[in-house]
Amino acid sequence: MLSTKCKYAIRSVLLLAAESSLEQKWTIKQISDHLSIPQHFLGKILQELVPRNIISSMKGPTGGFYMNEQNRSTTLLTLIEVVDGPFFLQGCGLGLEKCSDTNPCPIHDTYKICRNHLRETFSSKKISEFEHDILSKNLFLHGSIK
Repeated sequence: MLSTKCKYAIRSVLLLAAESSLEQKWTIKQISDHLSIPQHFLGKILQELVPRNIISSMKGPTGGFYMNEQNRSTTLLTLIEVVDGPFFLQGCGLGLEKCSDTNPCPIHDTYKICRNHLRETFSSKKISEFEHDILSKNLFLHGSIK
């Protein structure tokens, strides 16, 4: 469902939400090392998120990436749509072009319920809520993606 690029973006944003501030910024190398994400690929991803106000950055010797309160008020769905496009959670679960309510594939009804639930959840939950969960429940963001 989510591209690897989107998974990397989500992990990076959630790390910044939980561990950054204007006073505590993270460099691309630090994020890359901490999350085991290829540095060059990560740099491209983060540079796409800054102009969309998903994350903030500052240049210079004390620069890096961080999140402010406005960034933290972004929904997870907004982040996903910025990275993977507005068609996330639309379409057929099997990738069939002609699947619809009137011409359903074998998993259409089940997938539609899951897709709608994810859309509702991702559009209603702000990044700051995930930040709270990460910190209060000691959740982890590192490790490789297969």
